[in-house]
Amino acid sequence: MSKRFGFISTRFAGTDGVSLESAKWARVLWTDRHVSYWYSGLSDREPGASLCVPEAYFGHPEVQWLNERIWGARRRTPLVSRRIRDMAAYLKETLYHFRDRFELDVVVPQNALTIPMHVPLAVALTEFLMETNVPAIAHHHDFYWERVRFSINAVQDYLDMAFPPRLPNMSHVVINADAQEQLSLRKGVGSLLIPNVFDFQNTPPPPDDYAADVRKEIGIREDDIFILQPTRIVPRKGIEHAVKLVSMLENPRCRLVISHEAGDEGYEYKHMLEELAREEGVELLFIGDRISEVRQRDAEGRKCYTLWDLYPHADLVTYPSTYEGFGNALLEAIYFRKPVVINRYDIFVKDIEPKGFDLAVIEGFITRDLVRKVKRLLFDEEYRRGVLDHNYTIARRYYSYAILRRHLRIMINTLTGWRPGNGET
Repeated sequence: MSKRFGFISTRFAGTDGVSLESAKWARVLWTDRHVSYWYSGLSDREPGASLCVPEAYFGHPEVQWLNERIWGARRRTPLVSRRIRDMAAYLKETLYHFRDRFELDVVVPQNALTIPMHVPLAVALTEFLMETNVPAIAHHHDFYWERVRFSINAVQDYLDMAFPPRLPNMSHVVINADAQEQLSLRKGVGSLLIPNVFDFQNTPPPPDDYAADVRKEIGIREDDIFILQPTRIVPRKGIEHAVKLVSMLENPRCRLVISHEAGDEGYEYKHMLEELAREEGVELLFIGDRISEVRQRDAEGRKCYTLWDLYPHADLVTYPSTYEGFGNALLEAIYFRKPVVINRYDIFVKDIEPKGFDLAVIEGFITRDLVRKVKRLLFDEEYRRGVLDHNYTIARRYYSYAILRRHLRIMINTLTGWRPGNGET
């Protein structure tokens, strides 16, 4: 019999890793006729299958008030402790309602027990699981010990209790080998490594009429070389390496396009990139105001595109990050059969590079050898096609939905005794 899964997080909306990967999990679960439901504070999921509780969102005013007082300090006041407990008690009631309303068999906390953006929710969820013994699969994307901002805090007791908890009814999933090792060392908890995945069994559809004019709309001519940086503008994305690469290509047709805005980390880095691009003679295009989570028109009546509308038009994708929990943009570029320039960040070196991809690799700085490889990828069609086909084959072997399906079936069987029906593979 199929199972009813309840996904739980602070937010299921937009293009962040948690929202994207949880949707993929639900899609794979549906192939075995398991039904998914959603609990969060902000949601773009089907309303009839969701419980949206505003207080569960990390951006809720009460959560922000708490976060201002528990991070960067070693001591919390009795008022802060009381408000954490009061909010946790309320959220626990809503979790009971979520379980009862949708008659859940398994819950899937998505990063809610991993990174402490919402301490009361994690406390509520931990107590809910201890009280109900509902089977749980905790999907961990990035732990608090991986972020400097959480190192000084006034909630170490709650971090020990709930990020993540050690419960007999819970299986743990991580997205990279470092996280697996650290979870074992710090918490004494075993975990299953399931990387981010894509539907590599099915190729992406070609651009439709809506996306046919992407180049014209963002200011790129048909004969320009469209180099896409598909990330937010934050320092850890290493975008200065992409600027330097374009400068060293010494081709006036090159246009470096950054798809997303600076976000909530300030604009100093963006200003630095603008100054660097002027010094290097690089045409840098910021199109964050034209990229949206869904296709729509902006206030001026202009088309807004999704990130996936951009990939088919790009000639090259740059991904020079200094740190990533995994690297969704890398898989996206390979999925759309685009050549990739990538920095050797730690998780890439340990988890992805050994798989055998053929990528243009940055060893901390841009070299002449790298520039030569990039030029060959751009202008040698036969070589380019061979590289892209090779990378797609590798990705299909290691990062397809089939890998996720196999792991999920093992965990569901362990937690509930469920097995796929006759003839299912």
